Amino acid sequence: MTSPAPDHDSSASGPGAESGSEPATGSGSGAESATGPGAESGSGAGSASGPEAAEPGYADRVFRSGGGIVGGGLLLAIVLWIGVDALVRGTGRTPWLALAGMLCVVPLIVAFSLRPAVFAGADRLRIRNPFRTIVLPWGAITDIRASYSCEAFTRDSGKFQLWAVPVSLRQRKRAARQQTRRAGDDPHGRTSVHADVTDSQARMATADRTTADLRDLAERSASRATAQGDPVVRWAYEVIAPSLAGLVVLVVLLSLG
Repeated sequence: MTSPAPDHDSSASGPGAESGSEPATGSGSGAESATGPGAESGSGAGSASGPEAAEPGYADRVFRSGGGIVGGGLLLAIVLWIGVDALVRGTGRTPWLALAGMLCVVPLIVAFSLRPAVFAGADRLRIRNPFRTIVLPWGAITDIRASYSCEAFTRDSGKFQLWAVPVSLRQRKRAARQQTRRAGDDPHGRTSVHADVTDSQARMATADRTTADLRDLAERSASRATAQGDPVVRWAYEVIAPSLAGLVVLVVLLSLG
């Protein structure tokens, strides 16, 4: 599985800028009204008075799983192809079964492949998982770690998984081999004085690099007055409801047969 890369690269806005902007709507189904699998753009400058009023606002940094998007798109195409064919050519209860099956399966595919994303803004981290959206102000975050999965920890002992930042053990092993190889590349000290030996980011797996970036942003933004507050969790009923409805219809149709 490939790991995510930032869709947008931007620095955090200052206290005078309005943060927490909502990204533009993208493709996919069941996503909340201000987000989607597509690229997102951010906010404008704030309206505070004083010297900080002139500071511009920046877009959220967005992290997604490229492999998840590609795999989900292919799976959606296969399901829709089979389902539409059954609707057009099927007889008896087959079209209804196909319709109920698609209503149940399509939201789940979208939820687990296209929906997950992580939005790192100036004041908060917004985590969009398959069935929940979690908003964590930077001041409420105590740590962000990546072991077998990437997780954010809060002051109230909460733990939230970042589905859009998958951890690849294969990438970690490859990064470790590269570090070992580079350590033995110059046994006689002939490396140029201009070589950047402090570039540890280039020798890290993508998930670990993303985690380090998010942790650094949390540390820099935690003391900002606008980055304080409690975690907010919202269930993605726009994904759960149609999938459950399709499942109920499918069970009823199968039981009648």
